[in-house]
Amino acid sequence: MIEKYNEDFWKIVDKLVTDGKIVIDRPKGTTHPRFPHVKYDVDYGYIENTASMDGGGIDIWRGSLSENKVNAIICTVDLMKKDSEIKLLIGCNEAEIASVYVFHNNTEYMKGLLIRR
Repeated sequence: MIEKYNEDFWKIVDKLVTDGKIVIDRPKGTTHPRFPHVKYDVDYGYIENTASMDGGGIDIWRGSLSENKVNAIICTVDLMKKDSEIKLLIGCNEAEIASVYVFHNNTEYMKGLLIRR
Protein backbone atom coordinates (compact mmCIF):
# COMPACT_ATOMS: atom_id res chain seq x y z
CA MET A 1 0.00 0.00 0.00
CA ILE A 2 1.35 3.42 -0.92
CA GLU A 3 0.88 6.01 1.78
CA LYS A 4 0.34 9.69 1.14
CA TYR A 5 1.78 10.63 4.54
CA ASN A 6 4.12 8.64 6.74
CA GLU A 7 4.62 10.10 10.23
CA ASP A 8 7.36 7.56 11.02
CA PHE A 9 9.42 8.87 8.10
CA TRP A 10 9.22 12.44 9.41
CA LYS A 11 10.04 11.29 12.96
CA ILE A 12 13.33 9.70 11.89
CA VAL A 13 14.21 12.72 9.76
CA ASP A 14 13.62 14.90 12.85
CA LYS A 15 15.77 12.50 14.89
CA LEU A 16 18.67 12.99 12.45
CA VAL A 17 18.40 16.71 13.14
CA THR A 18 17.98 16.56 16.92
CA ASP A 19 20.70 13.93 17.40
CA GLY A 20 23.14 15.65 15.05
CA LYS A 21 25.06 18.87 15.05
CA ILE A 22 24.06 21.43 12.43
CA VAL A 23 26.95 23.25 10.80
CA ILE A 24 26.09 26.42 8.86
CA ASP A 25 28.94 26.88 6.40
CA ARG A 26 27.08 29.26 4.07
CA PRO A 27 25.21 31.82 6.18
CA LYS A 28 22.29 33.84 4.86
CA GLY A 29 23.57 36.74 2.74
CA THR A 30 26.81 35.04 1.62
CA THR A 31 27.63 33.91 -1.90
CA HIS A 32 28.48 30.50 -3.32
CA PRO A 33 32.24 29.77 -3.23
CA ARG A 34 32.45 28.80 -6.93
CA PHE A 35 29.58 30.89 -8.29
CA PRO A 36 29.81 34.38 -6.75
CA HIS A 37 26.61 35.52 -8.48
CA VAL A 38 24.63 32.94 -6.44
CA LYS A 39 23.49 34.31 -3.08
CA TYR A 40 22.12 32.39 -0.10
CA ASP A 41 18.89 33.95 1.20
CA VAL A 42 18.57 31.28 3.93
CA ASP A 43 21.28 29.71 6.12
CA TYR A 44 22.72 26.63 4.38
CA GLY A 45 24.81 23.86 5.86
CA TYR A 46 24.84 20.20 6.78
CA ILE A 47 24.42 17.75 9.63
CA GLU A 48 27.77 16.66 11.00
CA ASN A 49 28.56 12.91 10.93
CA THR A 50 25.97 12.09 8.29
CA ALA A 51 26.53 11.00 4.70
CA SER A 52 25.14 12.21 1.40
CA MET A 53 25.70 11.43 -2.27
CA ASP A 54 28.47 14.04 -2.63
CA GLY A 55 30.50 12.55 0.22
CA GLY A 56 29.60 15.32 2.65
CA GLY A 57 26.94 15.50 5.31
CA ILE A 58 23.22 15.70 4.67
CA ASP A 59 22.50 19.23 3.46
CA ILE A 60 20.11 21.49 5.33
CA TRP A 61 18.48 24.87 4.95
CA ARG A 62 17.92 26.51 8.36
CA GLY A 63 15.09 29.01 8.44
CA SER A 64 14.10 31.69 10.92
CA LEU A 65 11.39 29.78 12.82
CA SER A 66 12.39 28.78 16.34
CA GLU A 67 11.29 25.15 16.08
CA ASN A 68 13.96 22.65 15.16
CA LYS A 69 11.63 20.56 13.00
CA VAL A 70 11.96 19.53 9.37
CA ASN A 71 9.01 21.03 7.54
CA ALA A 72 10.00 20.12 3.97
CA ILE A 73 12.58 18.32 1.86
CA ILE A 74 13.98 19.28 -1.53
CA CYS A 75 15.09 16.41 -3.78
CA THR A 76 17.57 17.70 -6.35
CA VAL A 77 19.13 16.51 -9.58
CA ASP A 78 22.29 18.36 -10.62
CA LEU A 79 23.55 17.91 -14.19
CA MET A 80 26.86 19.69 -13.50
CA LYS A 81 27.77 17.41 -10.58
CA LYS A 82 25.84 14.51 -12.14
CA ASP A 83 24.25 13.63 -8.81
CA SER A 84 21.07 13.75 -6.82
CA GLU A 85 20.60 14.70 -3.19
CA ILE A 86 18.08 15.63 -0.56
CA LYS A 87 18.15 18.87 1.39
CA LEU A 88 16.24 19.15 4.66
CA LEU A 89 14.39 22.41 5.34
CA ILE A 90 14.39 23.07 9.08
CA GLY A 91 12.20 25.75 10.61
CA CYS A 92 11.56 27.52 7.32
CA ASN A 93 8.66 29.93 6.89
CA GLU A 94 6.74 30.16 3.60
CA ALA A 95 8.98 32.88 2.14
CA GLU A 96 12.11 30.85 2.98
CA ILE A 97 10.61 27.69 1.47
CA ALA A 98 9.85 29.63 -1.71
CA SER A 99 13.40 31.05 -1.77
CA VAL A 100 14.96 27.60 -1.40
CA TYR A 101 12.71 26.23 -4.12
CA VAL A 102 13.75 29.00 -6.51
CA PHE A 103 17.43 28.47 -5.57
CA HIS A 104 17.24 24.84 -6.71
CA ASN A 105 15.23 25.54 -9.87
CA ASN A 106 16.84 28.74 -11.14
CA THR A 107 19.18 27.20 -13.73
CA GLU A 108 18.96 24.64 -16.51
CA TYR A 109 21.54 22.47 -14.69
CA MET A 110 19.70 21.82 -11.42
CA LYS A 111 16.10 21.07 -10.60
CA GLY A 112 14.48 20.36 -7.29
CA LEU A 113 11.22 18.81 -6.17
CA LEU A 114 9.65 20.10 -2.94
CA ILE A 115 8.07 17.62 -0.53
CA ARG A 116 6.14 19.29 2.29
CA ARG A 117 5.59 17.64 5.62
